[in-house]
Amino acid sequence: MTNYLPLIGIALVVIGFALRFNPLLVVAVAAIVTGLLGGMDFLKVLGTLGHGFNENRYVTIIYIVLPVIGLLERYGLQQRARALITQMRGATTGRLLLLYLGFRQILSAVGLMSVAGQAQTVRPLVAPMALAAAEKQHGELDEDTSDRVKSMAAATDNVGLFFGEDIFLAIASILLIQGSLKSFGIELTPLQLSVWAIPTAICAFLIHGARLLWFDRQLKSSPSLSGGGGPAKLVEGEYPPSVPRTATSPAEAREE
Repeated sequence: MTNYLPLIGIALVVIGFALRFNPLLVVAVAAIVTGLLGGMDFLKVLGTLGHGFNENRYVTIIYIVLPVIGLLERYGLQQRARALITQMRGATTGRLLLLYLGFRQILSAVGLMSVAGQAQTVRPLVAPMALAAAEKQHGELDEDTSDRVKSMAAATDNVGLFFGEDIFLAIASILLIQGSLKSFGIELTPLQLSVWAIPTAICAFLIHGARLLWFDRQLKSSPSLSGGGGPAKLVEGEYPPSVPRTATSPAEAREE
């Protein structure tokens, strides 16, 4: 008779994700429950999980980087990145992200996809630097504009990686394209596919680069920002235009 009890593990995954529990915890609990219901003892289930982790440990190498990034952020990495941008003349959000786009594409083209990324560089470095460049030119940003700058930084990383990695020979996407074309009778080597990925990468750089420069213009013309001069500073004894002059200023009081 077929034992359907181990399928309860699938239900646990669905329920856990629906209730928005920690995904790692949900999967681990579902795996243990599935093993126990399948007739395995607890130690054998743990041994199987450990063996699977050991065989695929290269997939989780990113977890070694995350604590290091967290420690650097704890000691002011984002603040130092923002301070660096404020000292650079001519730095704008679009120009900064355009430079990062070229950097990301070049590294991906030579196989260094994991050197940069959303967790490694965008959150701790690129996004804070892009925000600092925008604030230096336009003053304090509202929440919507700040979110647009962050999303553009994340999109730049995605475009650079996606269109840069296909230039590298030893990557799964090249082999997938080769296998798909072979099924239609088209024989191509990985080198040929990589060479033809170069024009695509160049076009992606030009198109997204134009979007970044246009994004600079959008920030400059946005009515919700202060137009490049930063927040206005008040001189002692002067009133903001929005405040009615109903009281005597300190300077006038001294004259009286």
